[in-house]
Amino acid sequence: MAFELPDLPYAHDALEPHIDEKTMKIHHGKHHQGYTNKLNDAIEGTDMEGKSIEEILSGLDMNNKAVRNNGGGFYNHSLFWKIMSPDGGGEPTGDVANAITKAFGSYEDFQTKFKSAAGGQFGSGWAWLCVHKGGKVEICSTPNQDNPMMPGVGCGGTPILGIDVWEHAYYLNYQNRRPDYVQAFFNVINWNEVNKRYNAAK
Repeated sequence: MAFELPDLPYAHDALEPHIDEKTMKIHHGKHHQGYTNKLNDAIEGTDMEGKSIEEILSGLDMNNKAVRNNGGGFYNHSLFWKIMSPDGGGEPTGDVANAITKAFGSYEDFQTKFKSAAGGQFGSGWAWLCVHKGGKVEICSTPNQDNPMMPGVGCGGTPILGIDVWEHAYYLNYQNRRPDYVQAFFNVINWNEVNKRYNAAK
């Protein structure tokens, strides 16, 4: 089965004013669709065909640039849409809230470190909150479409929250003001989904 572009779980304008409708239409319908198509082309006729995206990325030959870039782009964006919601924002709840407090001291300290990872990623990339087996959480950033599921990348573990800091994710609305975009992202985080992913991965 070829990979398919997942539907957005909300309307294109649902995250406004934090993320605008035009950006969402281009980001989902053009960029994510492009990664999906190129991933399918790259795995066709290989032993990766029929595997889940998690299996492909965790066992990836990192010299395979086509699968690394497009498989990462497919997975990263599939996660990104789901951990945002028009009803998002506020503070984390449940087990992930406890893990964040244990790892960083407070939600405010977590925000500071996450903003630093997102703002400090040079050029294109992502910032992540990952969970390790046993439940410990860690923040890291990765370049381009790399993610911590790939061998030897970032902090390892399973990504449960990620922010896209490629310019296409924010430039129409925020231009070069990446910190403003990162701040706005906290208003749309779907902490219920992040908590579900934390419990599934730990």
